[in-house]
Amino acid sequence: MGQKIFVAGHRGMVGGAILRQLQARVDAGEDLELVTAGRDDVNLTDQAATHAFLGDMCPDVVVLAAAKVGGIHANNTFPADFIYENLMIECNVIQGAFAAGVTRLLQLGSSCIYPKAAPQPMAEDALLTGVLEPTNEPYAIAKIAGIKLCESYNRQHGVDYRSVMPTNLYGPGDNFHPENSHVLPALIRRFHEAAQSGADSVTIWGTGTPRREFLHVDDMAAASLFVMDLPTAEYTANTEPMLSHINVGTGRDHSIFEIAKLIANVTGFDGDILTDPTKPDGTMRKLMEVSRLAEMGWQAQIDLHEGLKSTYDWFVSHQSELRT
Repeated sequence: MGQKIFVAGHRGMVGGAILRQLQARVDAGEDLELVTAGRDDVNLTDQAATHAFLGDMCPDVVVLAAAKVGGIHANNTFPADFIYENLMIECNVIQGAFAAGVTRLLQLGSSCIYPKAAPQPMAEDALLTGVLEPTNEPYAIAKIAGIKLCESYNRQHGVDYRSVMPTNLYGPGDNFHPENSHVLPALIRRFHEAAQSGADSVTIWGTGTPRREFLHVDDMAAASLFVMDLPTAEYTANTEPMLSHINVGTGRDHSIFEIAKLIANVTGFDGDILTDPTKPDGTMRKLMEVSRLAEMGWQAQIDLHEGLKSTYDWFVSHQSELRT
């Protein structure tokens, strides 16, 4: 009998991409049983419900891609929701998995775990060395707790719970909400609507000078499964017991203004691009140091321009579903 893998958060962008790649393995003949559950099946912020679900299902592996996510506006507006819901999901799934006998778990985090003034590019050992970016500190605290939960369960109980920390992600299935989305999908929607309406200009938040790194979600899914599949000896040889998380990114960044110009090209917008310095910039630079993962044998494959084009095509084809 093959492995039973539970993907928590399969309706999200990252969880959906991981599920697609696992399903491709099944289609290719690999003996896997894939299990998913929506919020109607189990509310992961409910401890009793989550423990009961995992206890009944008894998976061999858990992929924890479930999270409450959002951009600067959402994080600033709902900080209590972001820290509470993400802490509850992590605590409930990780403890529930352990109680159900799960010995291998992969938890997905975020690059926002690193200090605001962390040296660039941000290496794994920058964790807990300084003050976090205030606009997303509650979310970051929750994600740091997830890493430490995994490491603590490994140390005390001898399980193999791993964490991967992606840079900014984009791709099919992203959230294109005009207020609660991350910068890249928000820009795609704004430039698309401007192009369709014939607008003379588009104004982007902040000065346009902050630099960001973007990783296609299909690359993130591939990296996640790569890390999940690593033999325990190889994983532990390349990490430390209390510094075990692994950065995932491209190792290249661009200014927000450069990203805006790329998106304008992809969407067919030919007007002016303006900036609004009264809006927050957030962290000025967030570039991941990805040599740890590269030395293990994985690098990103999807070019940014091609990734933006395919993401825009997906947005256009699903636009009727994304009106709100």
